[in-house]
Amino acid sequence: MKKLIFRYIWFILGILINSFGIVFITKASLGTSPISSVPYVLSFRFPLSFGAFTFLLNMLFILGEVILLRRQFRPYQYLQIVVNMIFSSFIDISMTLLESFTPTHFASQILSLLVGCTILALGICIEVAPNVLVVPGEGIVKAISQVSRKKFGSVKVIFDVTLILTAACLSLLFFHHLNGLGIGTIISALLVGRIVNFIQKHLHILKRIPTAA
Repeated sequence: MKKLIFRYIWFILGILINSFGIVFITKASLGTSPISSVPYVLSFRFPLSFGAFTFLLNMLFILGEVILLRRQFRPYQYLQIVVNMIFSSFIDISMTLLESFTPTHFASQILSLLVGCTILALGICIEVAPNVLVVPGEGIVKAISQVSRKKFGSVKVIFDVTLILTAACLSLLFFHHLNGLGIGTIISALLVGRIVNFIQKHLHILKRIPTAA
């Protein structure tokens, strides 16, 4: 039981770092991460926060998992709702914490973007190490992969591209130009996975995180 508690503590820590990394990427003002692109665009148009729209979208992801997996969706996976609450809430908290952080020069924006990608990648590494739950954005991809019998990586790429295109269409519909999307969205999509691989290979402290036997 003690080991399981520590695993969940590490998992939650990873979730909090994820949220902060996404906001750090967003504050670079070059676009947000693919998974957050739709909520971010919607937050410009409607009177709900970035975190609130993130929560709503993730609830749709969880509903999608339930529909796709049916009896294979295990009761413990409903804990993703709690994960969603923590993740989404800390996005808004992070937006408040970084409210005064506004890089203006392109060089500082690129640097901020790279730092944000690194923070997000670190959070992902810590989140997956304990092997307890998945965040809804990953859960829906796993569900689609399982049902379609396609590789997770391939489904993930298609899923991210679909989110970016949806966000772009919404942005053009609402504002007649791309708002909340940019080169940072593409860079984060291409870079975060590579940084995750690097961290998992070289950051040996990850091996000390308790995991399933």
